[in-house]
Amino acid sequence: MTTTRFAPSPTGYIHVGNLRTALMNYLIARKAGGTFILRIDDTDPERSKEEYVDAIKADLEWLGLHWDRVERQSERLDRYAAAADTLRANGRFYEAFETPTELDLKRKKQLNMGKPPVYDRAALDLSEAEKDALRAERGQGVWRFKLDQTRIEWTDGILGDISIDAASVSDPVLIRQDGQVLYTIASVVDDMEMGVTDVVRGSDHVTNTATQIQIIEALGGTAPRFAHHSLLTGPQGEALSKRLGTLALRDLRERGVEPMALLSLMARLGASDPVELRSEMAELIEGFDVSRFGSAPTKFDEADLFPLTGRYLQSLPLDAVVERIEAIGVSSELAPAFWTVMRDNIETLGDLEGWWTLCRDGADPVIEDEDREFVAQAIAMLPDGPFTPDTWGAWTGAVKEATGRKGRGLFMPLRKALTGQAHGPDMAALMPLLQVVKAR
Repeated sequence: MTTTRFAPSPTGYIHVGNLRTALMNYLIARKAGGTFILRIDDTDPERSKEEYVDAIKADLEWLGLHWDRVERQSERLDRYAAAADTLRANGRFYEAFETPTELDLKRKKQLNMGKPPVYDRAALDLSEAEKDALRAERGQGVWRFKLDQTRIEWTDGILGDISIDAASVSDPVLIRQDGQVLYTIASVVDDMEMGVTDVVRGSDHVTNTATQIQIIEALGGTAPRFAHHSLLTGPQGEALSKRLGTLALRDLRERGVEPMALLSLMARLGASDPVELRSEMAELIEGFDVSRFGSAPTKFDEADLFPLTGRYLQSLPLDAVVERIEAIGVSSELAPAFWTVMRDNIETLGDLEGWWTLCRDGADPVIEDEDREFVAQAIAMLPDGPFTPDTWGAWTGAVKEATGRKGRGLFMPLRKALTGQAHGPDMAALMPLLQVVKAR
């Protein structure tokens, strides 16, 4: 059975980059009728916060990305210790004692000699007595996985055939000096024991995947199918990583972005298929194919989310939004007409409040100097309310007859005088909603 996972670290809020990974793994599992696991990678006790665990769950639930079960790495430390013991017994795990300064000097020396900055495995030459002396001096060392220095190859679901020379990669540290288990081994053990069959993640993990494949094999497992999606950039191709903190899902939610607008964009961003607004998750699941994605950096512009949100809202019936409409003060009797008129003039539901304020209180008129006399004459001809759908046509017809103005020169000054804006709903439809008309 197909099993995927989304494995965030609860050290911050989910952003659009995280979402891309979560969504792809979710859609693969659901399309295959499989299992989607939410795995909280909380092996770092200092940085992991329960408030972030709660926030991650809230964001996923808002989006409708419902998981089949939750796993927490902090509850599985015994499984990682057992895997470490297996690697030690197999001669694939060794303790190293270099300080960060010593490692940095080694890297600089290798680079100066034109060599790749790969760990030189000096720790493998230490005698037991030398190790004991180093422990007495420096405390426990780090534990590194000893790579087989061969080529590591796999067929990636997005990037195609990958081949990495393990000799060009440092033996990865799997356990820190303080005993903290690092992501590389914890992820491997979890994927093996949870039966994960497919892993989609960012292309910055390609080298990490190569080392993990060897660790899986050393532990007697079978590697899952890997696919590495492209990394997101800003709309001009600039690095997005520095801005991801401002693109947290909770912030987009507060700005009025609708879940299906966000999901519709992220489910196609970077694929050869065009972005299509979907109204239901089932449509996203049916149309998803990870092989349609490319390897080139993918441009993300948050501004694209708001027209999509507007289009999604336009498709909603009154029942879906009536509570929000009545919450801003629109009466239940007026709500149907209000939604019919305003739905095509909003990008988020938050925009409704501005339109209701206009309808309820009127607007500060915008009148050009050359139109001031004309507008004053026209307002004097405006009949008393309440207005009907015929009021606008009858009024502008009378004003045209009286002033000789026509076309844009007639309609635009009157629109701006009544609404304070040069754009908006059809005035014939808007007029019955206007409770007050203020004009100067």
